[in-house]
Amino acid sequence: MKTADPELMRAINRFHVMDAIRRFGPVSRVELSQLTDLSPTTVSAITAALLDDKLIVPLQVGALRDLGRGRPRVMLKLNPDAARVVGVKLAADQITIAVTNFCADVLGSLALPIRIDRQTASVIADLVEDGVRRCVSDAGLEMSDISGLCVGLPGVVERAAGVCRQSPIFGERDVAFGPSLTERLGVPVTIDSDVNLVALAEHWFGQAREINDFLVVSVERSLGLGILHNGELFRGANGLGPDLGDMMVRLPGPGGGGRLADLASETAVLAEAEPLLRNYDDDATATPKRRLSLLLQRAAAGDERCVALLAAAGEALGFAIANLIALFAPPKVIISGRLLATSEHFVEPLRRSVAAFLPPSLADVADIVMREWSDGFWVRGAAAMTLRDLYGAPWGTTGPALLREAPQTGGEPL
Repeated sequence: MKTADPELMRAINRFHVMDAIRRFGPVSRVELSQLTDLSPTTVSAITAALLDDKLIVPLQVGALRDLGRGRPRVMLKLNPDAARVVGVKLAADQITIAVTNFCADVLGSLALPIRIDRQTASVIADLVEDGVRRCVSDAGLEMSDISGLCVGLPGVVERAAGVCRQSPIFGERDVAFGPSLTERLGVPVTIDSDVNLVALAEHWFGQAREINDFLVVSVERSLGLGILHNGELFRGANGLGPDLGDMMVRLPGPGGGGRLADLASETAVLAEAEPLLRNYDDDATATPKRRLSLLLQRAAAGDERCVALLAAAGEALGFAIANLIALFAPPKVIISGRLLATSEHFVEPLRRSVAAFLPPSLADVADIVMREWSDGFWVRGAAAMTLRDLYGAPWGTTGPALLREAPQTGGEPL
């Protein structure tokens, strides 16, 4: 009976060797064998092919000797010139773009402050296309030099088809954003949940470099959840990622619905705070960011109603996180948001809620870490996702993961 596809096994082994070189390089072949649990013969064959493809380069360390045989020890590292990729982060008030090399070193970046949540999907695609072309040019490159591009945005994303099913960025549903940008730019484009991209960035560059299992929770206009298990991002059918805001934390009924997003997101908090803020700022055109800053200022000044509102949101999110810890038992939960998750009046009730609802057997399992992420960190995660696509498949043959055909119904043509 056939138990495995040899080509698939070779691709998997190749990926693990490449990922080990990325994480631990410069690294020797002996160390690669230990890190990947592959035989020395297999590691030698894979690294020889990677050297031929110029995906990795040797680094001779003259002071070290290999196994006492008197030869300089050869270390291996990624070839930074093997590819150039682009990462894009879409937020309600800004488009951030970065061009990186094969080691995810940033070669050029661009930030475009604009209220894109007020634009149609086709206009947003225009803005992204123009921004990418400008950023690539500023980095001294041509679009033909770019091997792939990934766009991160909040919401429910079907990565395999490049379709955004729902997002606070788009007024429309089922937007075929990936295929549209692929056609416009002439390079393979994928889209993904922004929290998945920042989870990958944490694993590659941040606080989770040494662990393969952790959760990331983003607290912004929507609530995002990234799950890394055994070093891989969890995805559902068609590459769908979970939307934490859709988690039910109580039964619907009098007093409102039971979705977490209706209790703990920035959008929900601002809706509840509107009557309170009207006394301090009657500017109806103020941005959500400005009004949220005002809410946090009033809470810091001792306004008990603002403090209570933030505490209620923190407690609701803490309840959900306690359930996630009970399900996954992660060693680390990373929580971040541009404003809300930086307030002690939100964070401390969240921590107390987690402690109150966790069973004693899991009380010391997860370390809860608060983080502030710049847009540059998010966009570097988008570039890292494209790099994984590139070296996760046989180089020069399949390349990045192919997009499934987008649905023919739903959403506005871009």
